[in-house]
Amino acid sequence: MNHGIISKGDGNVFSGNAVGEGASVSAGLDGRKSNGESAEGAASWDIGVVTILSEELRALVSELGLERRKEPGGLYFYRGDVAFPGGVARIVATQSHSQGQRSAMAALGNLHREYKPRLCALVGVAGGVHEEQARIGNVVVSTSVVYYENRRVGPGGDVRRRGEHREAPAEIVHAVNAYFVDEGNPARISGQVADRSAEVFEVYSGVIGSGEAVVADRDSEIRAYLTQYNEKILAVDMEAGGMSQFWQENSVSGENNPGWVVVRGISDNADQYKGHQHHDLAARNAAHVFRQLIPYFC
Repeated sequence: MNHGIISKGDGNVFSGNAVGEGASVSAGLDGRKSNGESAEGAASWDIGVVTILSEELRALVSELGLERRKEPGGLYFYRGDVAFPGGVARIVATQSHSQGQRSAMAALGNLHREYKPRLCALVGVAGGVHEEQARIGNVVVSTSVVYYENRRVGPGGDVRRRGEHREAPAEIVHAVNAYFVDEGNPARISGQVADRSAEVFEVYSGVIGSGEAVVADRDSEIRAYLTQYNEKILAVDMEAGGMSQFWQENSVSGENNPGWVVVRGISDNADQYKGHQHHDLAARNAAHVFRQLIPYFC
């Protein structure tokens, strides 16, 4: 086996060369990923999507026609080209390991490392906290997130929450605004499951409250705090805060920092009746709205 090449003089370049019986080439830092996809190709993905539940990923795969791919390191992604009038978008999706901000940030890190999408999206279900706009089956498109977990705990059980409010980059906000100009505000869609296809559901632009709690109490302190913090908060989830934090912390790097958007179908009212019976409806409605949004982002 040949272990190396000695070169003398200026301007020598060796790329993918092997000489002699049994010779082989080890790919080094030559701009290629281990799966044979060039770094340039990896950087050309338009949107990377993180889902949390299996129902969410199934809905997205079905809506967009994505195909499964297992990377050499063992991670699974679902990829495809989605055509729309005037163009084609390259979409890649993955599912986080579990619920919560930390797992969502890890999934975003995997997407960023493997595919470098120029936009990241959370697509799936959430609990509604607005009586009129966030009924079950409706969809919330959010470019604004309030993370509610930071707090000060004082003597006598005095708890004072310190919310963090983050906005998506301006170009993403403009894209979402353009969608609602075209489709109406609220926009309206038909139900995306067979037994609800005759129903009309509404799509709103609004604020998402995000933390680590599964909220299943209409009178919970979290709901009261969010209503007081911003009356336009429409829904709650457990991952959008991590997405906005991921974007903010990566904004100082020299690499392209993707924008972000959250698309959530309402599966429950964050009360004692919270359950899984409406997950499929909410996930499929959210996936459908996400597909409608793709031309505005690309």
